[in-house]
Amino acid sequence: MKNMKQFNRIFSIIAVALMAVILISSLTGLPPLGSALIVGVIGSIVPMNTNSLNGVVIETWANYIIERFYKDNQFLRFAFDDSQYVVTGRIVHIPQPGSKPAVVKNRNAFPGTAVRRTDTDVVYALDEYSTDPTHIPNIDQIHLSYSKQDSVLGDHMQVLDETVADDMLIKWGGNATIVETTGAAVAPITGQTGNRKGFGHTDLKKLMIKMNTDNVPKTERYILIDDNMFEFFYDSLSENQTRDFSRFVDAENGIIGRLHGFNIMTRSSVLAATNANAIKALGSALAATDHLCSIAWHKNSVAFAIGDTKLFENTNDALYYGDVYSTLVMAGGRVRRDDAKGVYVIKQAASA
Repeated sequence: MKNMKQFNRIFSIIAVALMAVILISSLTGLPPLGSALIVGVIGSIVPMNTNSLNGVVIETWANYIIERFYKDNQFLRFAFDDSQYVVTGRIVHIPQPGSKPAVVKNRNAFPGTAVRRTDTDVVYALDEYSTDPTHIPNIDQIHLSYSKQDSVLGDHMQVLDETVADDMLIKWGGNATIVETTGAAVAPITGQTGNRKGFGHTDLKKLMIKMNTDNVPKTERYILIDDNMFEFFYDSLSENQTRDFSRFVDAENGIIGRLHGFNIMTRSSVLAATNANAIKALGSALAATDHLCSIAWHKNSVAFAIGDTKLFENTNDALYYGDVYSTLVMAGGRVRRDDAKGVYVIKQAASA
């Protein structure tokens, strides 16, 4: 494409020069060779504007496009992956154990009574997420200096990933235990009115104790903190805590530190909840009385299932005079335990 533009420019210059030769020949009676010599001399004396041609300004397009920024979805690496079941159906069943056997000290009655254990299950459905089709007209494929097709397909894939990840957090948070922050007052963000209580490291310590008393394993604990809540959290750390926190940075996996047994990650948005502790639905705007939330979990306490992303394409479509693209993916998830232990939503509390 770049070579074609250079060819068109050279061709235009040659055409203008030939027109000038013909005009001088007709006015002066000179042979074409003499007229061409005059045009060459004039061209060498009068500098040409490299940014214009025949008085028309030449615009140069960079051969790339500035792409959008998207949210960080690396937290999905640290959950139980049920994706193998996407190809076999739309409902995933997670078996739950029945009652534990009783323990008798110094048994003296025989035989023991056999009790049948009745197991149950929890289920979650796979939802279908699809993007609206994008039309790329033929003219864009010819004249643009960057690959619009690559840019469009990247948009479709990334917005699909981001939406699925947003909804996965909502699915986890909807079944989680909710705890509230207790820190000093922090200012509201856009959409909220009134101050909220900050999320400090002491709140995370209390959550550690809560998970300990719930008998949640002490390894592979994770927390995803809303970036709007993280400033207060980070400022609450002492100098020694900050140093220790930073020793566990794992940028490749999105982990920015470790404290009170939690691997800590952040995201530009995590969850929001109403005063009644209802998790806001996907795509809902933040209302004046809503509260920002973060979420903590043990790796084996939450599950997700994501299928392969399917690309639909109509190339050289006769109705659209160009190409049309869209994408689709099946995905779902939930808290794995019926009692919801191991998953906790940290909700901002209102501050006077």
